[in-house]
Amino acid sequence: MLPAIYIIGCGGTIAGRAASQSELIGYQAGEVSIDDLIQSVPEMTSYASIRGEQFCNIDSSSMTEELLLQLARHVQDIAGRDDVDGIVITHGTDTMDETAYFLNLTVHTHKPVVLVGAMRPATAISADGPMNLLEAVRLAATPGAGEYGVLQVMNSTICSARFVEKTDTTHVHTFTDGQLGALGFMQDGVPVFYQKPLRRHTYDSCWTCPAEDYLPPVWILYCHIGMTAELIETAMERGIRGIVLAGMGHGNMPKYLLPVIKEAQLKGIVFARTTRAAGGIVSPVPLWPQMIGADNLSPQKARLLLQLALQETSDIEQIQHWFGEY
Repeated sequence: MLPAIYIIGCGGTIAGRAASQSELIGYQAGEVSIDDLIQSVPEMTSYASIRGEQFCNIDSSSMTEELLLQLARHVQDIAGRDDVDGIVITHGTDTMDETAYFLNLTVHTHKPVVLVGAMRPATAISADGPMNLLEAVRLAATPGAGEYGVLQVMNSTICSARFVEKTDTTHVHTFTDGQLGALGFMQDGVPVFYQKPLRRHTYDSCWTCPAEDYLPPVWILYCHIGMTAELIETAMERGIRGIVLAGMGHGNMPKYLLPVIKEAQLKGIVFARTTRAAGGIVSPVPLWPQMIGADNLSPQKARLLLQLALQETSDIEQIQHWFGEY
C-alpha cells in the first residue's frame, strides 16, 4: 500500500501566475489552487496516495500570526490521523523559514512534515515548482524522515527548519542551512541524509501551539550607525513584551542606548541579541546584562522562540536555557 500524503496548500510563488511564460518577477503569488498543482504532477500518485486541501492561497509576505497559529493547530490535527503518513505544505518562500521553525517548535509528531515552494511561478518556462513538489511528496513518504523534525526541500536540497534561511531574492537555489550545510539531498527522487539536527524539535518540544490566535508582541529592531532610542521608547509605551535586536557583529549595539534599554528591562521588556551578519553565534556577555544571546538563530526565528517563551515566563535564565535547546 502506498503511503498517504496530505498536501496543505498555502499559496506562494509555487501557486503563482504571470502574464507570460518569461515573466519571473512581476507575477501574482497564490493564484493557482492546490488541486491544480496536484493535477500538474501526476507522477506523485506513483509514490503516494495524495489528498489536498487549500488552507489559504496568499503571498507568504502576507502571512499573519493568526494564520500561522491556525496552520500549526491544523497540522497537529492532521498529523494525529491514522490515515495520514506524512504532510507536505506548499508555502511562499518569503516567510517559509519562519513557518517551518514555528511548526518545528509546536507540532508534536514523528510523522514527516515537509515545506516546499518555488522561486518561479507555475506559469514560467522551466518552473521549479513541479519537481520541488514531487520531491517533497517523496521525502514525506520516506519512513523515518520525521525523526529529523520539520523539513524543507527545494532544488533537491533538504534543510532543517531550525537552520534553513533564504539567501537570495530570486535565484532558484536560495535556501541553505547556512554554515552548517544541508541535512541531505534528493538523489533521483530518493532522500540521502548526511546529518541530523541535535536541537529539540516536534515530538521532543516542550511547547504546543497556543489554543488562541495570540502571541506576546515582540519587535525586531535593526541596529545601525546613528540608531536612536525612539523605537525602544515607543515599545515601552505600547506594552511590547520583547525586543529582538539584530545587532552589529556579535549582537552589538550603540552603547549610548544602554540607559534606555535598562529602563525598558525594568518595565518588563525582554531583550534578545541576534546579529545582522550572515552567520555566527551570539552568546550572552556581561557587556549587555540580562539580555538573551540568541545563539545562531536569525532575528525572525529568535522572535518566534521568544514569543513562545514569554507565554511561559520572563525569567532570563530560563529563556536563555531554551535558546540553547531549540
